[in-house]
Amino acid sequence: MKVHEYQARALMQAAGVPVPASEVVERADQVRAAFARLGAPQVVVKAQVHAGGRGKAGYVKLVKTADEAHEHAERMLRVPMVSKQTGPQGVKVQKVLLAPAVDIRKEYYLGVVLDRARRVPVLMASAEGGVEIEEVAARNPDAIKKAWFHPHLGLLRGQAAALAKAIGLAGEQARTATDIMLRLARLFLEKDCSLAEINPLVETTDGKILAIDAKFNFDDNALFRHPDVEALFDPSEENPAELRAKEHDLSYIALDGNIGCLVNGAGLAMATMDIIKLHGGEPANFLDVGGSVTPDGAVEALRIILADARVKAVLVNIFGGIARCDVIADALIQAAREVGFKVPVVVRLEGTNVEQARQMLKDAAIPQLVAATDLTDAAKKVVAAL
Repeated sequence: MKVHEYQARALMQAAGVPVPASEVVERADQVRAAFARLGAPQVVVKAQVHAGGRGKAGYVKLVKTADEAHEHAERMLRVPMVSKQTGPQGVKVQKVLLAPAVDIRKEYYLGVVLDRARRVPVLMASAEGGVEIEEVAARNPDAIKKAWFHPHLGLLRGQAAALAKAIGLAGEQARTATDIMLRLARLFLEKDCSLAEINPLVETTDGKILAIDAKFNFDDNALFRHPDVEALFDPSEENPAELRAKEHDLSYIALDGNIGCLVNGAGLAMATMDIIKLHGGEPANFLDVGGSVTPDGAVEALRIILADARVKAVLVNIFGGIARCDVIADALIQAAREVGFKVPVVVRLEGTNVEQARQMLKDAAIPQLVAATDLTDAAKKVVAAL
């Protein structure tokens, strides 16, 4: 689960990380009062969306007057933001953050993620802040300093102090940065984050160390332990089809292709997408209906897939282990009657009760249903169906 920058700021502030004051507005008519409350000679106006590239898209603006702030906030709230992370359709901005501008001497990067190779969290620090860390890693990987730490022991003060020194900080600034690193690592562990990032962490011209932008992601599987974090969820930032799938205990992720995929099992779903691409197609989604899929669940999965106007064909790939093939066949027949298949649906079934299932589909005589003998045959047929 992702949260907005203003929510990340609040989490950091509660954890004791120094963060400048800010105001959040949902309407343009709230901007002038918010600007006045900040009482700063210059203010940064920032769109609050779950997508990067805001600055390059013109959705982060430095202003000197309340009128300027109102003008930019009104535009941001009215015109969807388009960046390299949003696609051409853009994303609707629901909230805008206003924060005092700070005089920056130097920008740094701090981030905590899980190192899957070592199976422990790692704190990354760099003297090249203010840009995407992926760019730094590609251009100058030595600029990223790292400290791995045990999830039960947490980051040690000596590790944090060494990182502060490694990125060029000294004296009081190094001590403040060390404290921020310790608090960020603790927050990562306590809230079950998958990402806790401050970019940039800045040194101001008067020697202060401040976190002026942040990004936090949380492990969905751990949200039951954190109702305060779960309450930060913003459904308006999510794909409606993904939300609908979640309500029915389906694992669905929208992609950019035109071949819908209905599969039971995450590994099999990944293999299905791979083989579609191998034969020249592009998957429109990842959809795992689970091992114990029910007819209602399978019908709902097909509804979600077919509601996507980009889908021009569907590949159903079911291995009947826990799930029975005849249950899936019944769901396909039911979906054809209730939803209607306007695109070809290629079906590959294997496993429990597969012969019975194949006979059921044959007897149903649904023109859009295309039987496949194996996975390779299914991939070739669904790509050819386009």
